Amino acid sequence: MKKMTAALAFIPALTISTAALAVTANEVVTNYADIAHASYQDSLNTAVQLKSAIDAFVASPSANTQTAAKAAWIAARAPYQQTEVYRFGNPIVDDFEGKVNAWPLDEGLIDYVDQSYGQESDANPLYVANVIANKSVSIGGDEIDATNITPALLSGSLHEAGEVEANVATGYHAIEFLLWGQDLNGNDKGAGNRSWTDYDLANCTNGNCARRADYLVSAIDLMITDLEAITAAWAKDGEARKDIISAGDTAGLQRILTGMGSLSYGELAGERMKLGLLLGDPEEEHDCFSDNTHNSHFYDVTGINNVWFGSYKRVDGSMIKGASLAQYLAEKDQVLSEEMAEKLKASLVAFGSLKTRAETIEAYDQMISEGNTEGNKVVQTAIDMLVDQTRSIERVVAALGIRDVTIEGSDSLDNPKSVFE
Repeated sequence: MKKMTAALAFIPALTISTAALAVTANEVVTNYADIAHASYQDSLNTAVQLKSAIDAFVASPSANTQTAAKAAWIAARAPYQQTEVYRFGNPIVDDFEGKVNAWPLDEGLIDYVDQSYGQESDANPLYVANVIANKSVSIGGDEIDATNITPALLSGSLHEAGEVEANVATGYHAIEFLLWGQDLNGNDKGAGNRSWTDYDLANCTNGNCARRADYLVSAIDLMITDLEAITAAWAKDGEARKDIISAGDTAGLQRILTGMGSLSYGELAGERMKLGLLLGDPEEEHDCFSDNTHNSHFYDVTGINNVWFGSYKRVDGSMIKGASLAQYLAEKDQVLSEEMAEKLKASLVAFGSLKTRAETIEAYDQMISEGNTEGNKVVQTAIDMLVDQTRSIERVVAALGIRDVTIEGSDSLDNPKSVFE
């Protein structure tokens, strides 16, 4: 019971005061940009801390330094996942996001894989290219010199090589794989179990320890560069901020609601959750190597709340708070604003329960396994809450008279039979 209380303590106050001062759409959009900047700044700062842990690990490989690097990676995910609500409505963010959070990935492109992974894929000629083990890689008939593993090689030649989206060479999940290795446990307990000796130059396991370290360091260096760019884009004179402000008040609100609805419905409820539940596939989880998916989902939902309520709790405990869409709607339709608040509260409660279960009973990939009635129910309840809140988001769009809000769908929700075709 105490652990459940701890998980639900993340849930912010959700009551909208009827005495709230009037706010303008411009103030709402401006505060939205302020929260974006703070969220990306925290993502950058925690990535810098992750780099320090990775540098310490590769300089002195041990079980302890590897554990510290893993802990830093998990810590870095919390603020970043809260930024995903800025996707879909903001083209600059959606273009950037694929560099740092692309998923799923064919990890055989990067490093050695277990025999059960297979040796080829009709969809991906680079399925087992193993760049760490090979100093030359053929991509579309061209020979790519991979003698030196650098950020430029990862981003310029390898990421989405051959126009295959699963060739993810950069970002959080490439780093996750290099720290944890493959999760070979199926729906059984356990995450990836890569040994720290994969980086030990004196007693190297699985070969190419120096090149593996070069890849890991290059990946975190590149990710920091990318996060610096997106953080600057939301700063006072940044490109992303100017883009949404200059679009006008109505267009700004449209982007906010597009991001909330699309993350809530098609992306999270559909592609990241319902699809895996339908298939019962342990590979259909966002942080599949580390078994951190419950946190990624929880902080996605937290990010939706941040945007709606116009507040964000920073990593250092300080608060960013300003004009909110919740206040703006309350001035026009108090009942609907309260409905939206209750729906968001229900979602956070459901994801708090999912998070608690993952931390005390079984990991997310076990929850979605076929035949796990209780675990399936926890995941399905969370999905149902997302779908329900999306219906309220659609009513908000209508109440505010905003046009051209397209909420992304998912076959797993809209046409589940097609998943099995």
